Amino acid sequence: MEIVMKKLEEYVRSIPDFPEKGIIFRDVTSVIQDADGLHLAIDGLQNILDGVDFDVVVGPESRGFIFGVPVAYNMHKAFVPVRKKGKLPCETVSQEYALEYGTATIEMHKDSIRPGQKVVIIDDLIATGGTTEAIIKLVEQLGGKIVKIAFLMELEGLKGRDKLAGYSMDSVIKYPGK
Repeated sequence: MEIVMKKLEEYVRSIPDFPEKGIIFRDVTSVIQDADGLHLAIDGLQNILDGVDFDVVVGPESRGFIFGVPVAYNMHKAFVPVRKKGKLPCETVSQEYALEYGTATIEMHKDSIRPGQKVVIIDDLIATGGTTEAIIKLVEQLGGKIVKIAFLMELEGLKGRDKLAGYSMDSVIKYPGK
């Protein structure tokens, strides 16, 4: 008897009109709550990194942790967390970025990236690209070089890729809308 695994896209729960009418919310929790879905997600992200020479994985809280740590572990690389302002205990560098309404600030430890280190950024989703753009600024401020950016899902209609022009970026799943 042949066992046929579902495609990763089949594990993503799509919720119409959330958080507002006309938006389709792509829920990643339905992916990680299933062992096969989680396996496909991590494998998909690792496949994006096939042949990429890098030293460290950087991921923002909280879903960048969920996907970045197992990839870093499997590929025997370090993992550096990017946190919301005030969550890291040592000296930090910080970057403010725009949200839909207002701004937010993220931070990294000042000693988390050494000059010349090759960095991969991993997160669950790219929408407008603002968070990732802020992470890039932090990494480059510390002297790191972004060699790849990997997302589980991309909402192409929000054009976040445009904000990251000039960087090598890929997504496991691409949705044409918002």
